[in-house]
Amino acid sequence: MFADSDLTRDRFLDGRLMIWQPKAGYRAAMDPVLLAACCPAEPGQAVLELGCGVGVASLCLGWRVPGVQLVGLELQPDYAALARRNAAENGIALAVHEGDLSRMPAELRAQSFDHVIANPPYFPPGSGTEARDAGRERGQREDTPLSEWIDQGFRRLHPGGWLSVIQNADRLPEILSAIGSKGGATRVLPIAGRVGREAGRVIVQSRKGARTPFRLLPPLVLHAAPEHAADAEDLTEIAQNLLRRGANLRLSS
Repeated sequence: MFADSDLTRDRFLDGRLMIWQPKAGYRAAMDPVLLAACCPAEPGQAVLELGCGVGVASLCLGWRVPGVQLVGLELQPDYAALARRNAAENGIALAVHEGDLSRMPAELRAQSFDHVIANPPYFPPGSGTEARDAGRERGQREDTPLSEWIDQGFRRLHPGGWLSVIQNADRLPEILSAIGSKGGATRVLPIAGRVGREAGRVIVQSRKGARTPFRLLPPLVLHAAPEHAADAEDLTEIAQNLLRRGANLRLSS
């Protein structure tokens, strides 16, 4: 269990949410906020987050859509405990289960959801430099294959439910292959740091059982200046709305 001295309390949505995170472990930034922004959940619907960490994506969604039913699954008990604490202190109901998504807890296997969201680890086994902190390494290094995240997400959805995933752009082919015939109406949103830059991330959203054609959406550009010229924030207006004000980023019509 983390001691308070091992944690920071960080502002999300311009301070609308205050989130405890480990100083040295896996730390959430803008990606879970963008993931939450794109989820088309409505009040009364049920949302499952696979790999919820300290709860940032689920809590951002819960702030934006009051009345949504939030459930998280987290492998690391210390992070699951922080997610529960963050939910309680921010006054947002979030039921957090501990377990491995490849061996889905029985209580979750018995449920289905309107939406599943996920921010899977970005780095395949053997890639890059291993993190010194074990929690950070486990949060960013793939153990369960990305295809299994996609498969388990679809398994937990009602027919017609939406799966939303944020991931490194270079892993888009794996995601689309894993979706295969399970989903349709698939939308891909490239996310670029600046105009003219390659996308570093993608959000992929797919509807279980749908057969509507694939769509590649215009990129979301996060920073207004063409280059990073000063140690100051230069977010585009749309990025400010999403990251600071909790705006909706609906990908599907």
